[in-house]
Amino acid sequence: MGTKHTRIDADAPEDPADLLPDSSVLSLEEYLEMQAAIGNRTRFEIVYRLSHAAELTPTELEAAMEVDDSTLHYHLNKLRDVGLIEKRARTERDSDGLYTYYRATVLGDVILEHGLEELLRREWAFEEAYDSDRTTDKSARD
Repeated sequence: MGTKHTRIDADAPEDPADLLPDSSVLSLEEYLEMQAAIGNRTRFEIVYRLSHAAELTPTELEAAMEVDDSTLHYHLNKLRDVGLIEKRARTERDSDGLYTYYRATVLGDVILEHGLEELLRREWAFEEAYDSDRTTDKSARD
């Protein structure tokens, strides 16, 4: 007989992969790879910036993040590999040459908005709820 800590709730599947519908576009492993990728500080910031700026060039990202070119491209490739960002090359050349732009994919926007970014925003509510200098107990104030 199990304890409360070893049982899975009745409405939760035994295998976490069963949370996905049969017609799911991605597997559980692919979702986990996305989560792992955005769990890196540099990659999180790249997706964050791209999600809030529509699209940026590598040069713009380098300047904003103060990261060197090779490091940036390593992280951009990782994020592209898992589907959180996409690359678009401008097809016509102008006086500045050809440019490559990156932008967050729909999955990048969603995993950011409903994942880490949401948790970070909730910190404001947690701070107020658990502030030891503020008390709601009237007897403690008297």
